[in-house]
Amino acid sequence: MDKLNLLRIFVSVVNHGSFARASVMLGMSPSTVSKAIGRLENSLNLLLFHRTTRQLTLTEHGQIYVATARQILGQLEQCEDELKSSNDAPKGCLRINMPVSYGRLYVLPLLGEFCERYPDITLNISFDDSYVDVIHQNVDIAIRSGTLAESSFVARQLSPIDYITCCSPDFFQKNLINRDRVSLKQQKWVCFRFRQSGRVLPVFFQEGDQDIQKFEPPSPLIVDDGEAMAELCAQGYGLSQLPHFIARDWLKSGKIIPITHFHRPDDHGVWMVYARRNFLPSRIRAFVNFLQDKIQSQGETPRSTWAEKLVLSERME
Repeated sequence: MDKLNLLRIFVSVVNHGSFARASVMLGMSPSTVSKAIGRLENSLNLLLFHRTTRQLTLTEHGQIYVATARQILGQLEQCEDELKSSNDAPKGCLRINMPVSYGRLYVLPLLGEFCERYPDITLNISFDDSYVDVIHQNVDIAIRSGTLAESSFVARQLSPIDYITCCSPDFFQKNLINRDRVSLKQQKWVCFRFRQSGRVLPVFFQEGDQDIQKFEPPSPLIVDDGEAMAELCAQGYGLSQLPHFIARDWLKSGKIIPITHFHRPDDHGVWMVYARRNFLPSRIRAFVNFLQDKIQSQGETPRSTWAEKLVLSERME
């Protein structure tokens, strides 16, 4: 029997004044309680009780020891209560890592409402397009876009990624643009490079019911920031294939226009990733549910985005 249980039995015997009464409260036999006290005394090499046939009283050492034992058990109980309370009530520090563009465009505008709803949660947010180790970097929730590697983490999908080929209205008017792959490949392009790997994101292309294919434009203008790619596209530097979450506000403003319908690679998406836990802290659960509800209210689900309703210009139709 471990020392902590021995302490609990010892304090119970002191509180109830006898082995028999303590055994009833503990659901043990009197002999088990007596043997436990004997083991505790042997481990300390001290006598904790004066025993007579009629009375059980503490020794001087026992009086000192029970005061400390009660303090230890009280502090432990208080700590357990606080931990249970923090796990049940949404409060504490919530550490979130998110991609730069998705975080700024989709998540940041929602945080004011979240903070008003959960004033006892403190947010600690980092922005990074590179892979972040959730465990070693002490992150509660990581939002990831692109492909998701197999892992033991929980991954709740917010949406697929729909890639939309766009250009500025001026570029559209000055260039003869057809939607076949040969014509698109011959255009000027602004493409995206992943900082961590140095890999350039290919252009996705699909004709009719064929599977999605990829190609790399010759000599494109390459940037490692998604919003910079959209800005250069709007300035007329060339075509860009933008993920829907970057393209949304630029399309609404009219600074860019869609050239093709969206392309949706099966393995690309936006996820919330967090460590698998038996008892998920309520602050994590609150944010996960909040963000998923808000994204769905904006017309996106784990299987669809607003890009499905995208209408191309009449000239392209």
